[in-house]
This record gives sequence, structure tokens and C-alpha cells, in this order.
Amino acid sequence: MRNRIVRGVAGTFILISLALAIYVNINWLWFTAFVGVNLLQSSLTKWCLLEDILKKLGVPDSDKKCC
Repeated sequence: MRNRIVRGVAGTFILISLALAIYVNINWLWFTAFVGVNLLQSSLTKWCLLEDILKKLGVPDSDKKCC
């Protein structure tokens, strides 16, 4: 579940920052780049701040099915 939330938040941030770059200011693309670099860093180090926050909030690790 946490993994799905992290991907959803990252995708939402990218889409919002792209819309802001088109309609407000091109410099919002720096935020898009930041999200991309954070995703790359997470894939290399296996550490993600949002995942740690979700863990402390009690969000389960995966979609475990009973039985």
C-alpha cells in the first residue's frame, strides 16, 4: 500500500508541476526535476522519506490478502 501511495504522490506532483509550468511559470519544471531526482535517488539507495512518514502513520507495507 505504501508503495502505491508513494507512486501516486510522485505522479501527482509531476503532473501538477507540469501544469504550473505551462500556465504559470516555466521555472516550475525545476520541481518536476526535483521529483525525478528524488525517485532516482530512492531507487539507488532504497530510502524514501515519504515511505518513512507513511510507516510512522501506520500505513501497511503491501496489499496483503487474507487466506
